[in-house]
Amino acid sequence: MSSCIVLTFSVMTSLLSPPDLQGGIHLYSTRNAMNLLKYETSPYLLQHAANPVHWQPWSEAAFEQARSENKPVLLSIGYSSCHWCHVMEHESFEDEEVASIMNHAFVNIKLDREEYPDVDHMYMDAVQAMTGSGGWPLNVFLTPEKKPFYGGTYFPPVRAFNRASWKEVLINVSQYFTQNRSEVEQQAHQLMTHLQSAGALPKLKNDFASTDEKSKEDIDREIFEKIMAQADQIEGGFGNPPKFPSTFSIRFLLDYYSLYHEEKALRQACLSLDKMAMGGIYDQLGGGFSRYSTDKYWIAPHFEKMLYDNALLLEVYSIAYSHTHNQLYRQIVQETIAWLEREMRHEDGGFYSAQDADSEGVEGKYYTWSYTELKELLQDDFELYKTFYQLAEEGNWEHTNILYTTAAQMQMTDVGALAKIRQINTRLRLHRATRVKPLTDDKIILGWNALMNKALSLASLIFDEDHYLQLALGNMQFIRANMKNESHLYYHTHKDGVNKIPAYLDDLAYLSDALIQLHIASAGAEYLHLAKEIVQYASLHFTAETGALFCYTNRSFQQVDINKTETYDGAVPSSNSVLCRVLHHLGIAFGEASWLRLHNQMLAEMQVYFTTYPSSFAIWADLFLNKSDTAAEITIAGPDAKEIVRQFYTKRYLSHVTYTVVNTYEENIAEFRGKYAEGETRIYICRNQSCLEPFTSIDEAMTVIY
Repeated sequence: MSSCIVLTFSVMTSLLSPPDLQGGIHLYSTRNAMNLLKYETSPYLLQHAANPVHWQPWSEAAFEQARSENKPVLLSIGYSSCHWCHVMEHESFEDEEVASIMNHAFVNIKLDREEYPDVDHMYMDAVQAMTGSGGWPLNVFLTPEKKPFYGGTYFPPVRAFNRASWKEVLINVSQYFTQNRSEVEQQAHQLMTHLQSAGALPKLKNDFASTDEKSKEDIDREIFEKIMAQADQIEGGFGNPPKFPSTFSIRFLLDYYSLYHEEKALRQACLSLDKMAMGGIYDQLGGGFSRYSTDKYWIAPHFEKMLYDNALLLEVYSIAYSHTHNQLYRQIVQETIAWLEREMRHEDGGFYSAQDADSEGVEGKYYTWSYTELKELLQDDFELYKTFYQLAEEGNWEHTNILYTTAAQMQMTDVGALAKIRQINTRLRLHRATRVKPLTDDKIILGWNALMNKALSLASLIFDEDHYLQLALGNMQFIRANMKNESHLYYHTHKDGVNKIPAYLDDLAYLSDALIQLHIASAGAEYLHLAKEIVQYASLHFTAETGALFCYTNRSFQQVDINKTETYDGAVPSSNSVLCRVLHHLGIAFGEASWLRLHNQMLAEMQVYFTTYPSSFAIWADLFLNKSDTAAEITIAGPDAKEIVRQFYTKRYLSHVTYTVVNTYEENIAEFRGKYAEGETRIYICRNQSCLEPFTSIDEAMTVIY
């Protein structure tokens, strides 16, 4: 990035005299400050509602005020479970003197990144372009026309960590904006021009020969080897700390094993799953996973729990169980769903977004234990527990104890002792519940609910567990009753009866994907019709100007100038990769050749990226992997369809099989026409545009598939 685009703090301080509170920025009382966040529903915004800062929510009115008062805008972005967001609030935003500077010199906007991911995307890209790094809290200074000209992440109250203090930043940015307005406007314009061009995927030279010269199996193998090259083959996971679950790479390895029977792929996937299940990243008492591990051993997590992480982990643990029948994986699924029901479920069926890492201002305080406390609580059981969970008198992490164990310890502990430990865990969980709990962000996000919905439907099939299906059905009923909309199909968020913001592409892609899985688990044809409605709507409102991919934001509801095309499979799946999968399934179900062509076009457009960087595009790579010569379509029609498809899944999960399932007469979906016979359930199997005679015996059908 050239210096004409990047406005750094050092540049500003070299142009300005040292900050002087008497030099144009005057302090005044903020006790009667107009903080408008008290009228919001976002838990993150409500956390800041008592700040002396004149916070406003994201709105056109705030930018109109900036224009009329000729002030820059401070946009501060975070989310409710963000530890450093809390730190900066306590250090700076609760300080009267700091608030006075902010209120006098800026129009101040607080934004929940989970409510407005499109706004967060653009300004995060801007700060990364300016500074080379990003994160939250994200503090960006804008012109009244929403164009960024300076920004950063966390700023301390005094100079520290090689960072300027927040007051220095405020004073210098304000003076620079006032004294060098034309330069600010010019740099903001150049930065926006850069962001527009940088939004496209970089041009890459494809290292792979064409498929005419290299077999599909060879390409799959090279992708597999690239993923394995990133894998930690001793401690599990991928790359260096901090370690994230990387569920998409794990999923690819499981599917690669399923197709090619490569034991190395299964071992690496299970190594990661085992290490996480035994580590501190997993809540050994209450179930559910934290966001990531700060160390390579999965011991010390960042303690926030996100709904989407747990949904994605439920999927891979369920699939891994299908291949291994490892009872630890079943236990993880059971305990995580129990946590979901106990702590993350609205009484009407929606799922909350996250749980904070902090309680009483201390990260991890709710989840950690002192040696003395456990010794007093457990008495005669303490030695067993101490050995199993690696407890240390001086603490195994920052003078306190995180509960984690090891594979060696698991193997040395007999069945009776393991049962005893589970009983102790229940006792300690109930005792822990008397502590001050971390905040639960109880807003309901459509896309994250859809991810969990799909995970529950899949788990219901693999574990033959109807209760999981009932949770998924109840959740989908909640979504349809509370988040549907006539003008833009669905809302992005719901809280306290208030719906906000039209759904983004990831919301709709994840929801259509969940509807397909719910259709398979329930044999309900109506869910396929709802998924079709979403694809038709997305085709009208989210298509990009060029290429086969889709934009992130509904073109009728853009908040910022850049409408990103999301392709990276990061913390959550990219909206385009999931929609690509949906198009394939619905194209088969409804006989829509145009959707199958679009699916192939999207994969072709992305092939150079997922073959070059499969860890960053792992879902795309998995879609390509499953376009196997052995791929099959199975249609099950008849009164016993729901029970039969469950038998297929409990036999073994097959990623390269596309199921359509119906237990009632249905002629409005092409795949079911002429296939329903009253009183009889038939199984239709097709491969490579060739179909076998229908089966009525599941055992005979399975001999063809397995």
